[in-house]
Amino acid sequence: MVPEAPLEQTEHGLVPAGEGWFVVNTREARWREDSFGKVCFYEGDGTRFGQLGVNVSVLEPGQPACMYHWEDEQEDFLLVAGEALLIVEGQERPLRAWDLVHCPPRTQHVIVGAGDGPCVIVAVGSRTGNDDWGAYTVDDAALRHGAGVEQETASPAEAYGRFPPGAFTRYRDGWLPELG
Repeated sequence: MVPEAPLEQTEHGLVPAGEGWFVVNTREARWREDSFGKVCFYEGDGTRFGQLGVNVSVLEPGQPACMYHWEDEQEDFLLVAGEALLIVEGQERPLRAWDLVHCPPRTQHVIVGAGDGPCVIVAVGSRTGNDDWGAYTVDDAALRHGAGVEQETASPAEAYGRFPPGAFTRYRDGWLPELG
């Protein structure tokens, strides 16, 4: 029998404090805010999901979710509200609510907020890869949208070094739209 993981209340929201199943409302979970939007990760400091990572991101227009990259594992993204721009394999594709982006391993990609207001993205990715995870690659479209590196690197510290560090925070009213 799989036990229920206890949830720990931190100053930034609820996090799992052990292994097992749990239920947490996204508005009550721990968030992080930085140059790449507001992100809810659902994991605790000592509890990382072993097979599948899930997060929710809120991006403002023109704000990238990350730097343009590829990974050795599958990633999928569901835009649940707003508009965004997908840069994938050097191409730009507009996204609207309920568009799903499927990225097989090694697909170069990034999502940038678009439209007149924030967008909300649910991201899901495999966590079974190895240390040779992927790379941040040079792409003209990504650079034009502030989501690219000028020199290829596998180092997150190099790719994100010019940005101020993010900080954990509590959810703030209005970040997520009321759906349905």
